[in-house]
Amino acid sequence: MLGILLLGGCAGLDKPGLSAEQAPRPELLGANHVDPAMRERIAHALRRDADEDTLRAALKQQPGNVDAAIPLARTLLAQNRADEALQLLDDLLLVTPGDLRALNAKGVVLDNEGRHREAQALYRRALATEPGNEMLRNNLALSLALDGTAESGNVSLQPSAEEAHALMHSK
Repeated sequence: MLGILLLGGCAGLDKPGLSAEQAPRPELLGANHVDPAMRERIAHALRRDADEDTLRAALKQQPGNVDAAIPLARTLLAQNRADEALQLLDDLLLVTPGDLRALNAKGVVLDNEGRHREAQALYRRALATEPGNEMLRNNLALSLALDGTAESGNVSLQPSAEEAHALMHSK
């Protein structure tokens, strides 16, 4: 808009109307009244929605796309949409059963929701496939600590009876 006003001023230099010097400055347009933090939040929200749409489109084309599903689940969780994130990860696990990253992501969402036993069962299930995976071990240890049942020493890879029962109910 400022560019149009400047060009309009140049076109009419021979007329006593609007000139380039008379073009409204940003503070006259109200730009100085917009809180910079609000501007950043708006930009972030718009970017997030575009990212969510892009990730959903990628999943629609390729339902087993773990690289799209996990960031989308993270976005949903950040928006307090944990139920949607869990459904997304359940759908992903139907297409890619046993995928370590998907199991881990679902465990993280479950931990975030306070469903630690279910999360621990998922971490252990994934660790049974790849026992040396540090990310899974760390998440299991964190889940145990959050649950108040942190084990001393090495983290057991065997699910407890409660965790096995919880895992059956989280499917």
